[in-house]
Amino acid sequence: MRPERLARCAHAVQELPPGPLASAPDGDVAQLVVHLYLCERLSTYRIGERTGMDRQRVGRLLAQAGVAVKPRGAGRRRPRNDKQVVLDALMARLYVESRLTSGQISALTGVSERAVRSRLRASGVQMRTRGRLNREDRMNVPADELVRLYVADGLSAADAGRLLGVSRQTVLRAAHDEGLPVRVGGPEPTSGPGEIELVNALYSDSLVQSALRRHGISRRPPGGPIWQRFPVPVPVTPQLAEELYVRCGLGVRHIELLTGQPSQTLLRLLEANGIARRPAGGRTPFMRRWRAGSQTTMPQDGPA
Repeated sequence: MRPERLARCAHAVQELPPGPLASAPDGDVAQLVVHLYLCERLSTYRIGERTGMDRQRVGRLLAQAGVAVKPRGAGRRRPRNDKQVVLDALMARLYVESRLTSGQISALTGVSERAVRSRLRASGVQMRTRGRLNREDRMNVPADELVRLYVADGLSAADAGRLLGVSRQTVLRAAHDEGLPVRVGGPEPTSGPGEIELVNALYSDSLVQSALRRHGISRRPPGGPIWQRFPVPVPVTPQLAEELYVRCGLGVRHIELLTGQPSQTLLRLLEANGIARRPAGGRTPFMRRWRAGSQTTMPQDGPA
């Protein structure tokens, strides 16, 4: 504040009439309120406590004097809290290295789960997707056992899952993540496409290219687990889901490979928007088109 303003504030404070300030006219206490807020840097709450006025009146007087009141919590810089720094570092290690959930960290530290997630984000920690089977913590299957049972011995995903103690979906997803040849529906070929080959085929399809370009979805290089390719899944609108599923003839797994959205989320989206699902079993129109080596145009109205 300028020196002349400080002098005016000090003079106005000295000229205040005796008696309780809470009952004094606004014109008599306005300069005092401005002085306390700008010169002594008190908050509106502290000014109210000192003068006996309510906070609303303090704010009104400041506004009438043309003083901009800072939003709550935007005051002076607070001193560094070393205990909070240590706690933030501990929570980050528990979340990133020990793979604990925010709920488990909350139970250990006594900090609310919402505050845990807020502090982790403030520390620059990349948050995992939430849920019991989030994309990063899906059950792992030993790669050597998967190769032996599913590839070498030719067992089905269901049979391999029973021997490994996991579901069929877990076996198929692990095979995709490992880049193993995954057998598709219908008559089983002697060797199916690996995920990298499948992703490249999806991006090479003319119908898929048009749909992705129309909806502004960029290409992601194949290889690695789906959660690494898509740290943040691409939002899928009902229009995009219908175009990829109906017009392009993709399966939900194919759409997941292009967007990072989990298959179950895509299935719920299709159901919620009245998009008819194809009968179970057999190959998708995209797979038949790819196998045939053609890029024929699919019908634009209704499922293929």
